[in-house]
Amino acid sequence: MSPLGVAALGAVAGLTIFLGLPVGRIRSNGVTLKAALNALATGILIFLLWDVLSQAWEPVDTALTSHRLGPALGQGLLMTACIGVGLLSLTYLDRYLKRRALAMASPVRPPAGSGPVPHVHALGAAHTPGAGHAPGAGAAGVATTTGVAIVAATEAESRAGARRLALTIAIGIGLHNFAEGLAIGTAAAQGELAFAVLLIIGFGLHNATEGFGIVAPLSGTRPSWGYLALLGLIGGGPTFLGTVIGQAFSSDIVSIAFLGLAAGSILYVIIEMLAVARRTGLKTLVAWFILAGIVAGFATDAIVTAAGA
Repeated sequence: MSPLGVAALGAVAGLTIFLGLPVGRIRSNGVTLKAALNALATGILIFLLWDVLSQAWEPVDTALTSHRLGPALGQGLLMTACIGVGLLSLTYLDRYLKRRALAMASPVRPPAGSGPVPHVHALGAAHTPGAGHAPGAGAAGVATTTGVAIVAATEAESRAGARRLALTIAIGIGLHNFAEGLAIGTAAAQGELAFAVLLIIGFGLHNATEGFGIVAPLSGTRPSWGYLALLGLIGGGPTFLGTVIGQAFSSDIVSIAFLGLAAGSILYVIIEMLAVARRTGLKTLVAWFILAGIVAGFATDAIVTAAGA
């Protein structure tokens, strides 16, 4: 098979991630459905974290088994550093984006000519300066307008947070898929085409579930098809890039670096999604669906392993 053909198959393996993306356009705003989707995606990501870390540690373990302590120490430190970069860079990026969103948000102002802004006391009664204690229609109108604006701003921030989380998941999975592409390209470059094809089938099956994990935070927000396509390219496109690069050269160092970055990114996402799950208060439901996600991840991995990949 030509290098172009292998690269094309690598692209197919990455683009199966699009199969799960339409779930992000589910209309329902039900808390139970959102909690279930979020928990299922969390379970899939927990499996991916284990999978990524085991792949990153494999060269270190091999070096230790053969008593090559120098390479083992260097590769172990590289993996640790990249996990830290993947985790902390997304933490600081999220903090920056939140501060920027707050800075850009314009303060809520009453309509022109509606009178002074009412003060809302602890018991919720509105009082307009200079109007004594007599209730005024203008004050009530401004209070209502202000309340609606605050609710709208809260909903907008919630949607923005969901989009940030989905983008973060896509980045983490993209780093993971780049390392998978390197494995495909390396196998093809070494003449192991049958093994490369098995890897492509297996990774394609995995990526179909990863697409669902990306869009789980977006359920009920109705993201555009263009935004879903962008998430798919970020998450699945690196498989193609990795396949192309992997055919040119093979490097444990590069593979460990990207797997470490992927592990740190996925760990950050898991922390965020567990926080979302806790806020729902549906602990039993969340536990069952996290288990289902982990089982789904291992099931697809078992199928690939049974096939000989």
